[in-house]
Amino acid sequence: MTLDLARTVVGSELTERNLRGFVLGLPGVDAVGLDQRAAALATRSIKTSSKKQALDTIVSLIDLTTLEGADTPGKVRSLAAKAVLPDPSDPTCPQVAAVCVYGDLVPVAVEALGAHHAGSGGSISVAAVATAFPSGRASLRVKLADTADAVAAGADDIDMVIDRGAFLAGRYGEVFDEIVAVKEACRRPDGTSAHLKVILETGELATYDNVRRASWLANLAGADFIKTSTGKVSPAATLPVTLLMLEVVRDWHRLTGELVGVKPAGGIRSSKDAVRYLVTVAETAGERWLDPRLFRFGASSLLNDVLLQRQKLATGHYSGPDYVTID
Repeated sequence: MTLDLARTVVGSELTERNLRGFVLGLPGVDAVGLDQRAAALATRSIKTSSKKQALDTIVSLIDLTTLEGADTPGKVRSLAAKAVLPDPSDPTCPQVAAVCVYGDLVPVAVEALGAHHAGSGGSISVAAVATAFPSGRASLRVKLADTADAVAAGADDIDMVIDRGAFLAGRYGEVFDEIVAVKEACRRPDGTSAHLKVILETGELATYDNVRRASWLANLAGADFIKTSTGKVSPAATLPVTLLMLEVVRDWHRLTGELVGVKPAGGIRSSKDAVRYLVTVAETAGERWLDPRLFRFGASSLLNDVLLQRQKLATGHYSGPDYVTID
């Protein structure tokens, strides 16, 4: 997306004053209505005959993640092996969308994935958290260096965090400019770019109105994805917040023709919960978004439960939720 498009949407130059006016001029969120819609969607699901397809779809949308201070090269190699072959007993199981690690471990992930890495013609991306993740408390110079280092090391996706302090203080232009700068740091020498996921850290934004404002601001600045959380703050991903962000990318697409993805991250551990997110995506943004290019789950333990449910389904002893049929 070019900044010319952002200027068109805002209707003026992208100054602090104009961005503030645009963001604060967005309609307020009906919190009660949003919660009710999310609760209603949570009661719906898929046809019994489509359970395996749903579980396979979930696997294909997972950013398999390890973001601990104690991460080691060995742990990342094990994670990469699981990404390539999630279920060694069933080679028909899809591969995950990406492996998500700290920036200094990107070279390990790239090497471990080998020919399966997206940069080598495979289908598995390497995502790197950057910009002083998870707090974002660093100078812009440090954040840009953090991003550029990860891209140079082979990262396909950059998961940046916004400056929540600046956002909550109403310095929307500062947040916008920082996303634009990080987006530029995602560019490679050959002119291609790593995809930019902008983490809003919705658990610290306090209100649905702020989530909507931050989502629009990220889209204006050129986000390829908007992401709920770092997974380090509670609450992390929730169905109402994800529903709200899906409404924003749906409306953004209708307004501009541009496609932006959504990534709920943190706290999604069961296949039952993940299916609820699939339904919410399909019913809100549309089935087009059920694609790794437009929707991801940021998760570490979700894959284990999905694999267990796939195995039980294959043996006829499925213990998942009792689904309500949707035609």
